Amino acid sequence: MNTNKIIIVTAPSGAGKTSIVRYLLQQHPEKLAFSISATTRQPRADETNGKDYYFLSKEDFHQKIQNNEFVEWEMVYEGKYYGTLFSELERIWNTGRIPILDIDVKGALHIQSRFPESSVSIFVQPPSVEALKQRLESRGTESAESLKTRVNKASYELSFKDHFNFTVVNNQLDVACLEAEAIVTRLF
Repeated sequence: MNTNKIIIVTAPSGAGKTSIVRYLLQQHPEKLAFSISATTRQPRADETNGKDYYFLSKEDFHQKIQNNEFVEWEMVYEGKYYGTLFSELERIWNTGRIPILDIDVKGALHIQSRFPESSVSIFVQPPSVEALKQRLESRGTESAESLKTRVNKASYELSFKDHFNFTVVNNQLDVACLEAEAIVTRLF
């Protein structure tokens, strides 16, 4: 198995993992690189293919599954697939940097089990499920039904926090960012 390191940042949707990942990348661009996930969902207005995600058709995604091109993949929400491509990890390792993955809890567990010696995982915990619900509502991107689905899923995902190397409670984003940075910089 590869001795290259992998940093996994995972959390329920809305807990702040993407904000923490962005902070880490800004602080350490020479050491870390964002691992771009593949997805079948439609891009949001501010997202760019090949930067935020690799936006694939369901057919392309399924072809890559058949070809064993994914390190991990999941149907995260009904009909919406997400995954981490082997080629993406290789692309980053070839630059001498550490891939940082911003992925859901199931995907994070899978990566961790595939790379037990070389992965470091951080679970970002919201202060409460209610706080998480408020954050998701304030995004304005969720319908009432999808909000309910995400909150229910988040409650379930919180039960897995002890399966990860570290837990960072995101009560105050700046403090959570510094805590995550202290964990990550031990790898350099």
